[in-house]
Amino acid sequence: MQDLYREHILDHYENPRYHGTLAQPDFTHEESNPLCGDRIRIDVKLCHKDGRDVIADAAFTGEGCIISQAATSMLLEDVVNKPVDEVEQTDPQHVLDLLGVPLSAARVKCALLGLKVLKTGIKRWKLSRQ
Repeated sequence: MQDLYREHILDHYENPRYHGTLAQPDFTHEESNPLCGDRIRIDVKLCHKDGRDVIADAAFTGEGCIISQAATSMLLEDVVNKPVDEVEQTDPQHVLDLLGVPLSAARVKCALLGLKVLKTGIKRWKLSRQ
């Protein structure tokens, strides 16, 4: 079973979903992990649906290990078309479950970098609207 997850991770690394940049995103945020050098930038385009802000589209660029890049690809695939308030509640374990393989403590930081970038971007976007 772990081989299946490893193949899935490799597929997301070699063929990342939502990779690139967006023209006129509602917000962009970028961070890096200084311990390993991973870097992720996420652009997000929002829409308003049924009284809620929804992630209409997202894109990421970055450099780093297979885990950081694949986890960000999986994360964006998971959150596009979801309400922002639901995305804000995404538990780090959810991202680890998307990966489906056990990770060392150092690799957990790699896996969660995309989630950190996305949540910080949302928080800053909300603050800019106040």
